[in-house]
Amino acid sequence: MFSKLKNKWGVSGIRLFLILCTFAIGGSASGRIAHKLLDLMNIDPFVLKAVVYLLLVTVFWPLSVLLVSIPFGQFNFFRKYLAKLGRKMFSRKNNNSNERYSVAA
Repeated sequence: MFSKLKNKWGVSGIRLFLILCTFAIGGSASGRIAHKLLDLMNIDPFVLKAVVYLLLVTVFWPLSVLLVSIPFGQFNFFRKYLAKLGRKMFSRKNNNSNERYSVAA
């Protein structure tokens, strides 16, 4: 599994370790931040609380991963990774052709 990631991302073993650490710490940090903000909001219904938590994690995850990537020396990797992820998320295919159009267009 790790060799597939190394080949896919074109990184060495130590660099893969740093990238995985960044994912883990950044994800945990975004969850922690979302939990703290949720406590401040005092939302009661469980379903609403779960939805707001997921939205907060979705917003804070890219920011926390980028911030954590700086001390690990992986900022360029994550900048490119998040840009590619954003392009995939916010583009749509026209059903009549194979061309991709951005949502903003």
